[in-house]
Amino acid sequence: MSIFEELESEVRSYSRGWPVVFDRAQGSWLYDESGKPYLDFFAGAGALNYGHNNPALKQALIDYIQRDGVTHALDMFTVAKRDFLQTFRDKILDPRGLGYKVVFPGPGGANAVEAALKLARKVTGKEAVINFTNAFHGMTLGALSVTGNSMKRGGAGVPLVHATPMPYDKYFDGAMPDFLYFEKLLEDSGSGLNEPAAVIVEGVQGEGGINAARLEWLKGLDDLCKRHGILLILDDVQMGCGRTGPFFSFEDAGIKPDIVCLSKSIGGYGIPMALTLIKPELDVWEPGEHNGTFRGISPAFVTAKEAIDVYWSDDELEKSTKAKGERIASAFTGIVEAYPEANLVAKGRGLARGIEFTDGDLAGRVCAEAFARGLLMETSGPDGEVMKLLPPLTLTDDELTQGLSIIDESVKAVLK
Repeated sequence: MSIFEELESEVRSYSRGWPVVFDRAQGSWLYDESGKPYLDFFAGAGALNYGHNNPALKQALIDYIQRDGVTHALDMFTVAKRDFLQTFRDKILDPRGLGYKVVFPGPGGANAVEAALKLARKVTGKEAVINFTNAFHGMTLGALSVTGNSMKRGGAGVPLVHATPMPYDKYFDGAMPDFLYFEKLLEDSGSGLNEPAAVIVEGVQGEGGINAARLEWLKGLDDLCKRHGILLILDDVQMGCGRTGPFFSFEDAGIKPDIVCLSKSIGGYGIPMALTLIKPELDVWEPGEHNGTFRGISPAFVTAKEAIDVYWSDDELEKSTKAKGERIASAFTGIVEAYPEANLVAKGRGLARGIEFTDGDLAGRVCAEAFARGLLMETSGPDGEVMKLLPPLTLTDDELTQGLSIIDESVKAVLK
């Protein structure tokens, strides 16, 4: 592994916790160059909801490449883009009563967030944005300005302005009514709060520590935004595409945000792709006002369409995700009850799950024990105190059983 030490920047992170060289991957498994298997409960940080090298998606991609389908097309019209848009409208948007227009902002989640913030400010003529404690929206300057983590914010090297954080759901453990502070500042002309263009929120905060907002909290936030004429941006980059059960993490709350950010698993196969979905009345862009060289990656359109056809033509994946999520919740509740002195907390929704420890050292040690036993999972939260699971949605019941067994052994090894 010397070439990595010699040539790659110190900024690398995941490889420090998993110091092996991976070579192959299939389904819920990664294999190192010696052939040792690792059960993947990380899934590309949520970019591989349908697993590694999913056969159906792979065949569609191979067929497209073999016929010399266009790979790079900026925002030109292509057959691949047309097929994706028609499928996305017919099987995702229309059945949910969502009349969004689609912006292709660039290949990553931060691109989707930057486009959302930029458009909200253009539409409203206002600069300020409300974000939430422990939020994570990306590593570019605009996305960092609405991110909570102080270490990540510190990397900007410049002041991050025009954003004001508010408490996320359960931040005060129920000590005050939802939005009491936020609404008081909005209504008090002496509060000093700049009138916001938008609120940006995650339905479940992944990087922030698997903090799952209650559905009634999301509904209340939507109502607040409507009353005060504030645009609601829902960042579904990590929690969209079925991670919590429904295709969008906000569906069960019965809301329709003004702007939705998607990336990670929208491409299906792990190929970079991002969308910013906007209500039609917000589509005030001038031609070329927001663009990017890699906003039209046709292989991602191909695998995205195939993923929707295979997994979102019915509700089987949604039901399976919820059922597997409940299995994890039950297992994690058992772990919490087995170690009452450790003050553990089980967290999450769907197949975004975690256990919060009292400090990051314990959570990190559990993940290290799991790696030694052949399971990949990461930590999250402001101090890395949450053991975080994002397994492929397509994992089998046997794989889930195996993973939960390894987690149980790993927690026991650390807490004894």
